[in-house]
Amino acid sequence: MRLSSPKPPSQARHPQHLAEVVETSTSEFCAQCLEPPVLDFPVMPPFGCWVRSEDSETKNQIFGIVYHVSSSPIDSVHRTRALGLSLTELQEQQPQIFAMLKTEFRAVIVGFQPPKTRTYYQYLPPRPPQIHQAVYQCEPKEIIAFTEQLEFLRTLTQLTSAPVDGLIGAVLRHLYEIRHADSQWLIQAGRKLSLILKDDYDRLRAILDQCQYEEHFY
Repeated sequence: MRLSSPKPPSQARHPQHLAEVVETSTSEFCAQCLEPPVLDFPVMPPFGCWVRSEDSETKNQIFGIVYHVSSSPIDSVHRTRALGLSLTELQEQQPQIFAMLKTEFRAVIVGFQPPKTRTYYQYLPPRPPQIHQAVYQCEPKEIIAFTEQLEFLRTLTQLTSAPVDGLIGAVLRHLYEIRHADSQWLIQAGRKLSLILKDDYDRLRAILDQCQYEEHFY
């Protein structure tokens, strides 16, 4: 059986709208990536990228950082098997494959912004985003404004379900890029990490060594 290409939504989707919350808790949320308008795999957000959702009750904008991404069959009973086909061949010969897979990511909540204010708070919001809330990839200007403060780095060091040092390195690389190689900001971030890690210089050096930016990272 051949399936037709996904139909585009009745209204154009916001270009940064990439996922929908499917699981939520006080400190993090899981989101499923939306199907693309053409026959292809969903867009997979990079490790360490910034995303934003909303608490529909308070209208708080809730900011998170992606620390885990996975793609798997929707049917958990049957595993995916290798087919030896290119993406073009899959689209032509096995289009149903794209409807049978899901891409999900987990994001740790690092802060929030109340409605009608420019103030960002780098601690847990009163409520996380609800199930089925839209998730957007953050704009550079939002990330720059949020990261004028550095307390979010403490939240990242306290994660227990992620490769923390690699995550911090990825986040700093991303920030260094969108801040146009602002070395003074990176020095401040290094000092903040030094305080958080209580002068564990070996670990700090290991993290900062990962901050060399290459164009293909993002």
